[in-house]
Amino acid sequence: MNNRRRQQLLQSVAPLLTEGEQVEITSVAKVGSVSARRRVLTTALVGALTAGTVIATVQPRPMYWALTDRRLMFFDASTMSGRPGKLLMSLPRQLMSAAPVKKALLGLGLQTVLTVQGQEQGLKLTFPPAYKAACRDLASRIAVAA
Repeated sequence: MNNRRRQQLLQSVAPLLTEGEQVEITSVAKVGSVSARRRVLTTALVGALTAGTVIATVQPRPMYWALTDRRLMFFDASTMSGRPGKLLMSLPRQLMSAAPVKKALLGLGLQTVLTVQGQEQGLKLTFPPAYKAACRDLASRIAVAA
């Protein structure tokens, strides 16, 4: 993430910090997952409706994130300006654990799954190749899933 975007993200995070809370790292990742079935159906439907002139794909939502000493905050990255948008989710750090980092599709990026106590399903984070170091850094700062 370039320095300008990082500063914009820190400006979005600053008013939300509690007294003494410190930001440790920031980056961007695709959050969530899209089933293969949904991908195939979307591609087929758009292809049929446009007589094959347009092909659409469905991907997990890109989000900016900031890890503080107390929580992990996610911000909208799908804004028209590219600036960090509104706060979408905040997870308490002490309730999270991270699965070991593994290669993402085609081995280009990396991914990890965050597990939050009390939640049935984990939160999958996929990092593009340029953000591999951020993936490893995030996973190393969160407790390892048992």
